[in-house]
Amino acid sequence: MFAVGRLCNIYRASELKGVRFSFFWRYRNPGESQQGLKMKAIELFVGAGGMALGGSAAGLRPLAVFDWDKWACETIRENARSEIEPFRNWPVEQIDIRDYSFKAFNNKVEIVTGGPPCQPFSLGGRHRAYDDTRDLFPQAVRAVRETRPKAFVFENVKGLTRQTFVNYFEYIKLQLRFPDVERAQNDDWLDHLRQLEEVESSNTYKGLRYQVLAEVLNAADFGVPQRRERVFFVGIRSDLNAKWHFPKATHSRHALAWDKWETDAYWERARVSLKERELIKFKRASALQDPGEKKPWRTVREALLDLPDPQLEPKASKRFLNHDFQHGARSYKGHTGSPLDEPAKTLKAGVHGVPGGENMLRRPDGTVRYFSIRECARLQRFPDEMELHGSWSECMRQLGNAVPVDLAQKVIESVVAAIKRTS
Repeated sequence: MFAVGRLCNIYRASELKGVRFSFFWRYRNPGESQQGLKMKAIELFVGAGGMALGGSAAGLRPLAVFDWDKWACETIRENARSEIEPFRNWPVEQIDIRDYSFKAFNNKVEIVTGGPPCQPFSLGGRHRAYDDTRDLFPQAVRAVRETRPKAFVFENVKGLTRQTFVNYFEYIKLQLRFPDVERAQNDDWLDHLRQLEEVESSNTYKGLRYQVLAEVLNAADFGVPQRRERVFFVGIRSDLNAKWHFPKATHSRHALAWDKWETDAYWERARVSLKERELIKFKRASALQDPGEKKPWRTVREALLDLPDPQLEPKASKRFLNHDFQHGARSYKGHTGSPLDEPAKTLKAGVHGVPGGENMLRRPDGTVRYFSIRECARLQRFPDEMELHGSWSECMRQLGNAVPVDLAQKVIESVVAAIKRTS
C-alpha cells in the first residue's frame, strides 16, 4: 500500500524549510496591491470563514461576521482567542439573520459578502430550491437593501444555474439589481419576479440599483488544489459607474498535462522519483495543448507536500492541528476519492452528518482513506495555524460548505480595485 508521505518522500524537514503552508505573510506583509485597502465590510453566513479570509487578504475590514451555527462561530472565536490573524479582528454575531436588522450598518459598510446556504440548490441535496426554508437569498437581498453598500459578493453552488432553476436564478439577479423593490407579504416569488421584470423594463425606477453579473468559476482555474465550481453574484452600485469584469483564469488543466508529459516539470516539482513515476498508472494525454501563459492546476500531492500520512505516520501527524486519521473510508460507485496527481474533487459537507465519499484520497494503488481535517483545510486554502472546532463530521461540514480562500480573494480584490478606480 502506498503512503502519501512515503510515496512523495516528503517528510524531510531539512528539505522543507519554508514550505509549511501559512497565510500569515498576507496579513503582516500585504503586497503593494493590498496597501491601504481597508474597506469596511460585513460577512453573512461566515461559516468557517473562507470568504472572509479571502476578503481580509484582499484588504477588507469586517465590522461584523454572522452565522447561526454554533461550531462555525466557535471555530472563529477560538482562533480569535489564540490571536490568530485575521480572526481576532472579526466581531462574531451568532444569530439567525432572519431575526436581525442590518440598519445600524446603513451607509457604513462598503462591501457585503457571504454564501447563502446552498442545500436548496445543491446537486446532492433535495432540490427544493425556493420551497426550502434554508433558502436565505432573500435575507442577503435585505442586507443589501438595509446597508446600501458600494458592492456585494455572494457565492452559491453551481446547481443553482441548472435549467430547472432558470427562473429563480433570474429572480435572484433582479432582486439584487433592484433591492428596494420588496416582495409584498401575500405575494409568492413568481408575483415578485413579474413585478421586478416590469421595473426593469419601465425605466422609471429611482431607487437603489446595482449592476449585477453572475458567473460560474472553477477554483482550480485560480490556483486552488480542488475542482470546485461555484456561481458568484457580484454587484456594484450603479451610481459609481464602475468598470468591472470577473477575473480571468490563471491556471489550467492543459498546463498541468504539459508539465507532466512534455517537460516533466510537475514530477520534479512534486519530488517524485523516476522509479515512483513508473509505478503511477496514469495514461499520458493523447494530445497536449500549449498552455500559453497559464500556470498548471495545483494537485492534491502538491497541497499536502509537507504533511505526513495520518494513517501510517500518526505520531508525526500530531505536529499539525486537526491532522488525525479517520477510519471508515471505502470506495463505491460515484464515490471513488481524489487522485493524488490531480486537483481534488469537490469537497462535500455531507448529509446527516456524514461527509461525502469524495472527501477521500485515492492512492496510486487504488486504496483510499479519508482526508484529515487539516488536509481538507489545505485543499480549501485555509492556514495551518487555524484550528477547526467540533467533531470530525462538524469540521468536515464547515470545510465542505466553505468558499476556497484564494478564489474569494481573487474575486474580492478585483471588486475592490474597481471601486477604487471610481474615487
